[in-house]
Amino acid sequence: MDSGTLAPREVYKWGIITALGVVAGYVAVLLANVRHFYTDDTESQYAPLWVMMGRRLREGDLPILVPEHWMAGNYTIEEAGLLNPPQLLIDLIAPSVDNLALYATVVKLIFAIVLGLGVYRICLAYGSRAPWGAVAGVAIPFSGWLLFFDESSWMTAFTGTAWLAHAWASGVRYARGRSGPIPTFVFLYLAISVQYIFPAVEAGIMIVAVAVGELVYRRKWQPSLRLLMVSACAALAGLATYLPSMLSAKVTWRGTAQINNDQLLTVPWSESLNAGLPSTLPAFTTWWGYVQPMPVVYIAWFVIPALAFVDWRKALDSARELTAPALFTAVVLMWTAGPGAIGPLRWPARVLPMVALGLLVLFGVLLGRFATFADWRRRGSIAAGLIGLLWLRSVSAAPQEVVWHVVSALAVAALGAAVVWLARGRGAAAACALMVVSIFPIAYLQVWAAQPTPLGWNLPEHRSQMKAAFPDFPGTTLQLGDRAFIPPGERTLEGAYGSLVFGNYAKDLELTYVSGYTPNGHFQFGEMLCMRWDTSVCPDAFRRAFAVEPTTGKTIVDLMKVDRVVLHTALYPDARNQSAPQGWKWVDYPGHEKYISVLERETGLLSTMNGRVAAANGVTAESIAESDTTSRVRVSSETGGRVVFARLNWPGYRVTLDGREIPVDAVAKTFVAVDLPAGTENAELKLAWQPPGWPIGGASALIGLLGVGVLYWLYRRRGEDESAGLPQAADAIEAELAVR
Repeated sequence: MDSGTLAPREVYKWGIITALGVVAGYVAVLLANVRHFYTDDTESQYAPLWVMMGRRLREGDLPILVPEHWMAGNYTIEEAGLLNPPQLLIDLIAPSVDNLALYATVVKLIFAIVLGLGVYRICLAYGSRAPWGAVAGVAIPFSGWLLFFDESSWMTAFTGTAWLAHAWASGVRYARGRSGPIPTFVFLYLAISVQYIFPAVEAGIMIVAVAVGELVYRRKWQPSLRLLMVSACAALAGLATYLPSMLSAKVTWRGTAQINNDQLLTVPWSESLNAGLPSTLPAFTTWWGYVQPMPVVYIAWFVIPALAFVDWRKALDSARELTAPALFTAVVLMWTAGPGAIGPLRWPARVLPMVALGLLVLFGVLLGRFATFADWRRRGSIAAGLIGLLWLRSVSAAPQEVVWHVVSALAVAALGAAVVWLARGRGAAAACALMVVSIFPIAYLQVWAAQPTPLGWNLPEHRSQMKAAFPDFPGTTLQLGDRAFIPPGERTLEGAYGSLVFGNYAKDLELTYVSGYTPNGHFQFGEMLCMRWDTSVCPDAFRRAFAVEPTTGKTIVDLMKVDRVVLHTALYPDARNQSAPQGWKWVDYPGHEKYISVLERETGLLSTMNGRVAAANGVTAESIAESDTTSRVRVSSETGGRVVFARLNWPGYRVTLDGREIPVDAVAKTFVAVDLPAGTENAELKLAWQPPGWPIGGASALIGLLGVGVLYWLYRRRGEDESAGLPQAADAIEAELAVR
């Protein structure tokens, strides 16, 4: 940690208080909703993905591609964190934990502590006193968007933010000669390699802001250049994380880069004025309409009123040093208002945690260096006026909650008065302790008031119970259903979740389903079965699945080598009244008839026959060897013909015939196909896939590692503490606040 002018004992003491404060806040949230950190995407996407990835890793396999997971099987473009070591550790542990809700909560608590300590370190790096940095560090995990979205649901956004905070602190230290380049490199790489684009872009904005800030502050270009160089090395090392997505975008739902603007999840700047009132329900468009059911723009009750207790004369004298956090906050605040989509960066409300990060850093540094309680009556009046503005904006956004806004404003005023009283009589440490403690009941009340959460899928928690209740479906299963057709009261293991899977739920069950949770689905495959991101389908999906592909004469389910088709009874209520398709039979699964009707092949499991060869027209084709990424087939064809594989036509496939490369084709713009020349006899056809761009990514990673090695050598060679020449802010070295 960066102690600056503080005693190491003080730094570590308040660092421990920061960590314990985050733990206490988590306990408060869990008292309001024990499943708060196991909801929405965490229960339906991330936790099952951890289980599947962990099982594969334990078998010695990094699952970059699983062809049978058709809808979400290209894990180089999903949010799997394939190249992120902490994420791989989370995956490795996951299969050993039965209670996924407990595991997700513990994992998120660890990252919340990491984030809190990161913000604490940033504040210290800019000269804040430890107690004020601790207040900012404890507050950040319980700011609105983080608490209600990133922590409860969008795990990769949360982990990326945690690593970004430490990259910021380490970047300042490196630029000021207080640390070497390796911590900055490592934390930036971890933020980039979570495999979610927002933290990577936000980290880039942060680094540019810090580089500009250090240039303005020190009036030397060398420190900023070194920071930009180590950041470039980290970007090179992380390039392999995103090259497959970039080079596969044209075949996915996301398509190629474009800039669009719409109102969904774009946040007017006026709503950020609600950041200090706990009852605020901001007004902007989401899935729940215009007025939000949760205080997602809230940051901390003290972040706005505290402005009245800053000695602005002294602060302005040291304004150059705060260029970076001010610039960063301004840029991300502008981003929250739109445009609605910049290539893969959609829904700018997702940047609200960066606004909270920037404002809490500014709060921690301004109060930690320039707090004053002289003329406290006048300053208290100004603070009361600021609270009044918060109240007016919150009432304007959600007038139906006016009573709660009044109660909230009075509570903030009372807390502020208590903090001022403590600061004047007992000192800054006591005041900061009260501010930390106040975070817990507010977090509890906010989560409690938002129940029942509008985000939850209510998927089961215990894997042993899931597997005991669910049918044992060997082979590959295609489910055709619609999650919207499950009544809320039946979203239980005793109800629909004992028979149906949505999202990545099948991975919890250790079953192979075609469907999976994906924001990056293969466009043509999704269109073929009208399958959506959560695996729901339209009613026409049954007809489409058994339609004959004309060039092969095979049905779609045959080309996919599906062993079983599960029909959601609510979507297909009369399915059992119809004859089974040719080659299929209806199979009874007692106890599950209410929710599913099941078709299975009369001939047994097709997926185990002849590898992944799905059709051979004018060709004899015998599978020699199979892996997830490679098919080796012995082929012969007198007049020429075509082999079709049960594989999605992702970019990255290459095929050779007896070592000679030949073109790769596609059937129905979906299935990988290979045309063989006439006269082919007993030849070996090898179809192999590797993530597009990974060779380039590997080379760039090597360059990045070499680059940071050179920077470290230069740092060791210089040897001097460049921080000795930093400009000194007058009260950055005071031991205590001047309380008057």
